[in-house]
Amino acid sequence: MGAMLEELEAQALKLSPRERSELVHRLLISLDGEPEGTPDEIAKAWDEEIARRVADMEAGRTKWIPAEEVFKEIDALIAAHNK
Repeated sequence: MGAMLEELEAQALKLSPRERSELVHRLLISLDGEPEGTPDEIAKAWDEEIARRVADMEAGRTKWIPAEEVFKEIDALIAAHNK
């Protein structure tokens, strides 16, 4: 980590939790752009997506992957990244 990044981190960690949350929000917006839609529209879209996924699970259209397999894959990705 560069010195400037370390200094920014040190300064950010001095902020209150609310201020750090706002900083994270602003940084994410700088990467992803502003979300499309109002908070109510976004919440409604998530509710619809959750309902669709639950319906898919209940109808047997979902491919289930055992947690052990998922964690093994994550560990492999982390190990490969740390090389």
